[in-house]
Amino acid sequence: MRPLAVIVPAFNEAASIGATLDALAAQTDTDFTLVVVDNASTDDTAAVVRRCGAPFPIEVVTEPEPGAGTAADTGFRYAIAHGATLLARTDADCRPGPGWVATARAYLTSGAELVCGRSVPRRDEHPSLAERHVFPAVVRLAALYGRYRGAHRAPDFRTPYVLVHGHNLALTADLYRRCGGTAREPLEAGSEDVTLLNRARRHTDRIVRAEDLVVEASLRRLRAWGARRTLLWYWDRRWLPPTATEVHVR
Repeated sequence: MRPLAVIVPAFNEAASIGATLDALAAQTDTDFTLVVVDNASTDDTAAVVRRCGAPFPIEVVTEPEPGAGTAADTGFRYAIAHGATLLARTDADCRPGPGWVATARAYLTSGAELVCGRSVPRRDEHPSLAERHVFPAVVRLAALYGRYRGAHRAPDFRTPYVLVHGHNLALTADLYRRCGGTAREPLEAGSEDVTLLNRARRHTDRIVRAEDLVVEASLRRLRAWGARRTLLWYWDRRWLPPTATEVHVR
């Protein structure tokens, strides 16, 4: 295991993970180990990953319990147990920018313990004007609201709340261990990225919102559910899909 590990939870991503693997292979810094967590997929996700030729080692770990947070936690803890000291996470339907790994490493080796990056729509999904500008603006406004929520302003928090995306963050292994890591819970139970952020905020003031740490994220959830339902989903799961299949659009 190399000192920096990239964790990618994946559930039935055989058709889409290739773009993520290509984006990681195109990084300016490829000195990392990729850990893909096959989250009980019923398709050929693991086989697609194992067939991938890449300029870095790839390890496939299986997590049978559904949930992006559960899968991420399994991947993070696997990497830490095998020697990784720096951790980054993206998702299997995302495309990290070419400097993503280098930028994450630079922040973490310069004193940051948790780095929360910026999410933009995937260009290859041909986002509309509203998808490129309006929806991200609403998300940022929601994050501003989150900064002033009572639940996010407890006296034991050591740093202000920032916008965080589970598919674009990096942190030290030491902080992950200290704060307890990502919540192992069903996807519909809560936002595991916010839980991780708030756990970290109780242990460090070295948390950075990094606008130059960029990942292109898929629009498939927004397009499947619509803007209103998607926003309500992210707002403490105030809307839930009627079936488990729809929940796992991720």
